[in-house]
Amino acid sequence: MRKFVNIALGMIGVLLVATPAMAQDGGPVGLNGTGIPGAIGAGLVIIGAGLGIGKIGAAAVESIARQPEMATNVQTAMIISAALIEGATFYALFITSQQNPWPLLILKKLAGIEE
Repeated sequence: MRKFVNIALGMIGVLLVATPAMAQDGGPVGLNGTGIPGAIGAGLVIIGAGLGIGKIGAAAVESIARQPEMATNVQTAMIISAALIEGATFYALFITSQQNPWPLLILKKLAGIEE
């Protein structure tokens, strides 16, 4: 049941993030709801990366506690895995930030540009 819920939530997240990509009009992004999926996608990316890196750290500590002589090998594998997850996270954040209207709206407000 848990696997089904995770798959369903993942599909909902993908559909929410993909909404602006499927838009036809190409109009400006504002508070009209087109940037909300980008913000939700960015939140999902951060949550997923945090959970993934946390799980890697927990598994590494547990395996080092079981076999202390393998500590250097485990630490190396843990750091490489965490770096790969962070790279994918930064890429996903870059993609979702292109759909997120809030930074653009804040910059326009600071510059005094009316929308």
